[in-house]
Amino acid sequence: MSLSVKILYNIYMNSVAKTLVYVGAINWLLIGLGYFFKSNLNVVNYILGPIPLLEAIVYILVGISALYLIIKR
Repeated sequence: MSLSVKILYNIYMNSVAKTLVYVGAINWLLIGLGYFFKSNLNVVNYILGPIPLLEAIVYILVGISALYLIIKR
């Protein structure tokens, strides 16, 4: 791979990883707030509710993204 392709790949991977981590963090914030309001505010569950396997995959991708960002640091 040329240097410019590697740079674009790194920019893309960092952007995707950060987006997934932000989505995961906001989702956990909403889950925590939902506890106090006696409500289920799990956005990932709302979007992928009937498909629990996809929900699990999203959570795994969020975790992998967080590890990626920690390692890249």
